[in-house]
Amino acid sequence: MKVLLVGGGGREHALAWKFVQEDPHVEIIAAPGNPGIAELARCVSVAATDIDGLVALAAHERPALTVVGPETPLALGIVDRFRAAGHPIFGPTQAAAEIESSKVFAKELMADAGVPTARAERHTEPASAKRAARAFGAPVVIKASGLAAGKGVIVSQSLADADMAIDAMLSHRMFGSAGSEILVEEFMQGEEVSLLFLTDGERWLPFVPAQDHKRLLDGDQGPNTGGMGAYAPVYPLVVASGGGAPGAPVTGARWADWHSVVGLAATQVVEPVLDAMRRRGRRFTGALYAGLMVTSDGLKVVEFNCRLGDPETQAILPLTRYALLPLMHAVALGDRLESSEWIGHGRPEHAVSTVVAAAGYPDTPRTGDVIHLPPPEPGVHVFHAGTARNAAGELVTAAGRVLAVTAVAADLATAQHMSARHAAAVEFSGKQFRTDIAWRELARGARAS
Repeated sequence: MKVLLVGGGGREHALAWKFVQEDPHVEIIAAPGNPGIAELARCVSVAATDIDGLVALAAHERPALTVVGPETPLALGIVDRFRAAGHPIFGPTQAAAEIESSKVFAKELMADAGVPTARAERHTEPASAKRAARAFGAPVVIKASGLAAGKGVIVSQSLADADMAIDAMLSHRMFGSAGSEILVEEFMQGEEVSLLFLTDGERWLPFVPAQDHKRLLDGDQGPNTGGMGAYAPVYPLVVASGGGAPGAPVTGARWADWHSVVGLAATQVVEPVLDAMRRRGRRFTGALYAGLMVTSDGLKVVEFNCRLGDPETQAILPLTRYALLPLMHAVALGDRLESSEWIGHGRPEHAVSTVVAAAGYPDTPRTGDVIHLPPPEPGVHVFHAGTARNAAGELVTAAGRVLAVTAVAADLATAQHMSARHAAAVEFSGKQFRTDIAWRELARGARAS
């Protein structure tokens, strides 16, 4: 199969790696790709946001399948353009992608579908937004409605902080047009879990649950980022349903428990949302990301994404036994997903992915620093997220999040240790990384023991 992979980050490197694991003979063309992807694919210098260029590339290459990684080309309507040209493509239409590109639309959709989520109000004027923040009380969440590279959510611990966030978005255009419309939202207490699904618009297939770590520093301190690491599987849902001790090796018996709990989340959240999208004439096909909060009142939705998460994908795919290419191809062709299997079932392991970020990230990431990678290590996968080659052919930093170091092991503590150790061995000036990915899970395990 010839596959066109759109994007050039860590998620796309993980997808290319997974495709090659499934079929060593697959031909991958990446646009634009990165130096890590280039070891697995032929990279073409067409930007992921250049929809005209991508349509022309597909017309020339005639791939059997196009897989879109990032959200921006989906929001720009790449799926609509490819379908009109007769090119099979995996992902939602521009109208369906609004579930991520407009948080206001997503809130309205959840209200229509009866999906539990935090109370929120839409605002475009600072004064009314500040009044709403006072009505909710601190802590309060301020969200840019549009796409902001995963950084458009500010949890304000005080009303003064909320005022600053509102002014930054609405008055100073901190996120450009993405923040011209905001949500003032009640703060939800609990623990976040990321659930990713493949869907044909009606049926769904879930991956193992994961958890992203958004804050820059250990202990969830520091500024918000696009994600400093992730781990999978996650146990809060399992523990709530009477599962085994958190942090222990996964056993076959507990996979069945997971299936039933994740299935419950799907029936409470994913199925009603897919139904509501169809009623609105926006049938959603592709990868749907549900960010959930496990609260004392049950599951509540934090947000939806219209694609696979980053860096969750880098932690999930090494645990995924089933072949994705046939499933994605079926969805792209408009076929029905018949399998009732859980995509992640079958690998009793844990994965921890540690992001290594550039100096100055997230506000002013520095590029051009020369990178030296440690020798390969069994059980460790290094996914390139923001790398390039300089004129001398050296590997250099090219974006805020540079690498995702994923380790897979039989238990969570070992996976975390391997990931952090390998990340520490990466060398470039000013690198930043967290040493505590999965710290909550490990703390639960320590308490349980």
